[in-house]
Amino acid sequence: MTDKLKLYLDLIRWNRPAGWLLLLWPSLAALWVAAGGFPGWHLMAVFTLGTILMRSAGCCINDVADRDFDKHVKRTANRPVTSGRIGTKEALGVGAVLALCAFGLVLTTNEATIRWSFAALAVTVMYPYAKRFVSMPQAVLGVAFSFGIPMAFAAVQGQVPLLAWALLLGNLFWVLAYDTEYAMVDRDDDLKIGMKTSAITLGDNDVPAIMGFYAAYLLIWAWLLHAPLQGLWFWLAWTVSAGQVVWHYFLIRQRSREGCFKAFRLNHWLGLSVFAAVVWSDRLV
Repeated sequence: MTDKLKLYLDLIRWNRPAGWLLLLWPSLAALWVAAGGFPGWHLMAVFTLGTILMRSAGCCINDVADRDFDKHVKRTANRPVTSGRIGTKEALGVGAVLALCAFGLVLTTNEATIRWSFAALAVTVMYPYAKRFVSMPQAVLGVAFSFGIPMAFAAVQGQVPLLAWALLLGNLFWVLAYDTEYAMVDRDDDLKIGMKTSAITLGDNDVPAIMGFYAAYLLIWAWLLHAPLQGLWFWLAWTVSAGQVVWHYFLIRQRSREGCFKAFRLNHWLGLSVFAAVVWSDRLV
């Protein structure tokens, strides 16, 4: 049982919390904006636990979908499903249980959030297969990893206003940035097996494109959060965020596997600093 539990924890990337933190910070930020401040402990708990559960379920689905590709990639060849230590039905069963637990949390919110949760699930299931057909599958992932934003507004306000979709668009650029860094790590292997990624599509323009994605993310969110009206603490957090983007440039400019992977893994700190800016805002819509 201990060995099986270790396999399940490996399957859901339990030892790599950066993955669910990338989902969590924009969701919590959206809760804050939607509520005009602290949204309450109930919604904080629902979105934090729900994010962890759905990211874990997404790992199960992704590993089953990519099992025949992952064995040709150095970084992923030893994943539990790819290596045969966990069967596909078993992995999908684990994913289904996790998704049902997340849905149980959603049931404690309201009707609007429950309806939007089905759309979120559909995008989560769709993403692993987008890599076979879409030249920029990171855009699909961007929608999946940003869907906590409209769900947060639905949970607080019972509706999803235009502001939520605008924040989702801004966050999508962030996902494009960090997942392109991630794709740069596996570019050589992905070229051999015919996988489509933004790193391959962008080619030599990958680094300037990533910088552009980061800039679009910060500028869109700053505009939506009425940056000129904010105080010192907001701007301090935003300066820290911009500084991290500059740091990422120096990490990825040589396109080394180590540098690109480090940049990807550190992105949750950028999400945290943007969330801090939202919390410290003097004015929220």
